[in-house]
Amino acid sequence: MRERPVRVPKPTEWASGLLSAALLVSSFPDFDLWFLAWVAFIPILITTARMKSAKRAFLLWWAIGALFFYGSCWWLTHAMIYYGDLPAWVAFPLLVPGALILGLFPAASGALLAWLCQKLGRRALLLFPLLWATFEWARFFVTGQLWNALGYSQAYVPFLIQSARWGGVYAVGFLIAMTNSALALALAERRRGAVSICIVALLSVLTAIILSARYRRDVAFSAPTTLFIAVQPNVPADFQRTLSETEILLRRHVQLSLEGLRATLGSATSSSSPSDAASLSSEDQTRRATSIDSSASRTTSPSSEDHTRRVVIWPESPMNFRYARDASFREFIAEFARANRVFMLFNAMEPAPANGVYNSAILLDESGQLVAQYNKIKLLPFGEYIPLPKWLPGVSLISAIVGDFTPGTRYTLMPIGDLRAGVFICFESAFPTIAREFVRRGADLLVNISNDGYLGETPVLHQHLANAIMRAVETGRPVLRVTNTGISAWISPRGEVLDATPSFQADVRIWPVERASEEMTFYAAHGDLFVALCALISLLSVARAADRLTLSRLPGRIKI
Repeated sequence: MRERPVRVPKPTEWASGLLSAALLVSSFPDFDLWFLAWVAFIPILITTARMKSAKRAFLLWWAIGALFFYGSCWWLTHAMIYYGDLPAWVAFPLLVPGALILGLFPAASGALLAWLCQKLGRRALLLFPLLWATFEWARFFVTGQLWNALGYSQAYVPFLIQSARWGGVYAVGFLIAMTNSALALALAERRRGAVSICIVALLSVLTAIILSARYRRDVAFSAPTTLFIAVQPNVPADFQRTLSETEILLRRHVQLSLEGLRATLGSATSSSSPSDAASLSSEDQTRRATSIDSSASRTTSPSSEDHTRRVVIWPESPMNFRYARDASFREFIAEFARANRVFMLFNAMEPAPANGVYNSAILLDESGQLVAQYNKIKLLPFGEYIPLPKWLPGVSLISAIVGDFTPGTRYTLMPIGDLRAGVFICFESAFPTIAREFVRRGADLLVNISNDGYLGETPVLHQHLANAIMRAVETGRPVLRVTNTGISAWISPRGEVLDATPSFQADVRIWPVERASEEMTFYAAHGDLFVALCALISLLSVARAADRLTLSRLPGRIKI
């Protein structure tokens, strides 16, 4: 007998899927309708519970997943259009293959859910949060990407993301999915039993949120021992910059740093919390920057009685500083640190084995000596390396355009007096494993230096910040996010975004930090234990359903 062809979803099923995809996209930045995530899956879950074909469900959920990733990550076209000179009609279709690949993971969860509902009944909808968390975890391991995981939709609502302390971003997404599945069950069955289950599930979600929030740490900032000066230079992504333009931009870095240092001289011993510091426009910086020699900065040096440490942070940017191979820059930055008695933390392109290049974070102490170097471990595909075999035609040409960096291997902490800082670079903020490893090795705070300038004023600014917010909650450590074009911000261990800068403006901020007095969070200590349990229970549920199917086919149609 010929196998029946796979049927495509019905128009009503497509409608429910499109509605769920639209609600889900709207819950993420820049729409910021975060509350829609708590009901976004209801239409498609009700439809899935009634579907008789797991294959049809796979197609429907694949479309939903692809539409979500395409609709929430369309900003990837900005760099292609504005810096790659691709026409929009070429750039936008280029996103389709990636969206289809990422859509396979929601598709797998939806198909399995449809199959489980067929074998176990509609109450198998309650397995949806387990399946969703499992396949988000699988997406991370298979593709190396966890961008716009469901939990990130709530990043700007601190009360709702404290469950990340014990289960990471997966736990936040799990609670959202549980709410959706409980409501979908009640609406699909409309029976007293289903309604009762829904009420119990919703109360469980609410209890988990409240109990998680009770353990939020209040951060005190009395007599800070270290002041961080975060410089946002707003360097344009111009690859044809002249030497004079580069010098002007370096002066801007210096003037912003001096502005911040002068502001700290009156606040070294005062109680404070992250607060606004003076900011200057790009035009002001250019006009006022008349020299970059060390003598222009010595008036900012603190008195001998002042024991407050000061750290100036320059972000990742298109300046492409070279510390090891540029003697003039090395001498200049060391003299700046000595003249002002400050630590300097900055981004540089550093030599790697086999004539390679690292994307690095460099720390100099108050005497201008190199004390630590962290080399970026997770490189950006098609931005810092090409994830294709070098023998393929055209790969060498692409590598020459986008760069071919060497990944680092060590989680090097930055020692700043009695503080230990874990520094991660740009989109490494999207990797829970990196922030967690730094904290496990003793980091008191986390620093994210980043550059989103080449992606313009698009949703990526808030989506990228959402990753840093989640890392702060997961680890129970403050995150100092210092960017080239914004959004720079001090993020509390509770996930509160404080003292954020406007985007695409030169600016400077001053943030006091104390040594961490809190123990590691459960997530920092034990990692992905929660989502691993979700995967185990999902596997057991599938095994039970399969066993039930096997027994039902035995002679006599034995049922359990």
